[in-house]
Formats: sequence, C-alpha cells, structure tokens
Amino acid sequence: MKRLLAFFRARQPVAAPREDDSGFYATQFVDRHQDTQLFVPWTLRAPDLNAKPYDGSLGVLSLVKLLGQDRALALLGAEQLAVLGGYFEYVQLDSGKQIIGQDEQGDFLVVVLQGVVAEDRMQPSGARARIGESRAGDLLGEMSMLDGGTRFCACTALTPVTLAVLASQALERMMIEEPRLAASLLAWIAKRLSLRLRQVSARLSVQLTRSTHD
Repeated sequence: MKRLLAFFRARQPVAAPREDDSGFYATQFVDRHQDTQLFVPWTLRAPDLNAKPYDGSLGVLSLVKLLGQDRALALLGAEQLAVLGGYFEYVQLDSGKQIIGQDEQGDFLVVVLQGVVAEDRMQPSGARARIGESRAGDLLGEMSMLDGGTRFCACTALTPVTLAVLASQALERMMIEEPRLAASLLAWIAKRLSLRLRQVSARLSVQLTRSTHD
C-alpha cells in the first residue's frame, strides 16, 4: 500500500502553515503544493451545488455495475465492490452546475453514474477550450485529490447528473478499514490516469504531425 501511495504522491516541501491555514489541511492525504485560497473541499462544494442526496443503495448498485466492467475489479466480486461503494456519497445535480473549478484544489473525486459532464479549460487569451465530455463510468478530479495539486480544468454538468463522490477522508478510512479494497481502487485510478495520458499523447502526436506538414 505504501509503495502504491508513493507512486501517486511526489512529496514536495510545503511552507509552514499560518494561523489561518487550518482549513487547508482537511486531511493528511491532501498536501498543498502552493499557497492558495482556492481550496474547495466537498463539504463546501456540495451545498454550493445544491446537491441532492441520491438513494445510497441504488448508487452502490450503479457504481458496482460500472466498476465491475474492469477485469481486475471484477475479481473482487459484487459483495466486496458493494463494500467499496459504501465509502462513496451519492448525489444528483441539475444541469449547468460546475462540479469542479479550474485551478482549484480539492479533496474529492467523482465517478459519473448518469448524465454528461463537460471538461473545459480557460486559455490565457480568454478562450474556452472543450477538452472532452465525461459520461457514465468516467472519473473526474482524481489527480488533484491524490497529489494536492490544482484542478486542470472546469467540469460542468451538461445534463442532470448522478455522481458517486469519494472524499479524501473516506479514502483514508478505506485504507485503514479495507486496505485490499483501497489498493484495488487506487490501482484502478492509476489505470484510468494512464489511459488518459495515452490519449493526450496521441492527440499531441497528431498535432505535431500536422504542424510538421504545414
């Protein structure tokens, strides 16, 4: 488990906390890489979004179905996946709600269960670039939650959405109570990150090829 966490967390020196910094240290899992006033934990974001609680049993069923599509996670079996799903919070949001803001720091990730979420990045010129759209089974916000860095892009609901939310405190608790499940979940997250990096590399390769021919 320690080796797996070391893979995600490149330890960097952190400035000594000031008296008004207590809110930034919501958990031991999230480290700040820079001094910022943009730390937005799920406990603050949820009320701001007017998030409506979604039936937990239905949420777990949906999450188990999605996670079970991964070959490695499927080996855990539905019962263990349901235990894993019990560490998530399940909510519904209206269309137009910004789930994650660009350049924020956060302590949560989300798995889209239903609906469509836009991923947009504001450019220095002021133009908004659509990076992609996430649908059922897609993961958002995992990098910032794991390494304490800033969110790369804004994630906004294009339709009403149902989300499974995992806060860093819940992940820490899972690591203590169910280390095997936590290790499996982190391995799944690593796999999704790897896939995303490969997709970005492929797009970059296409752009470089076009630039060479132009």
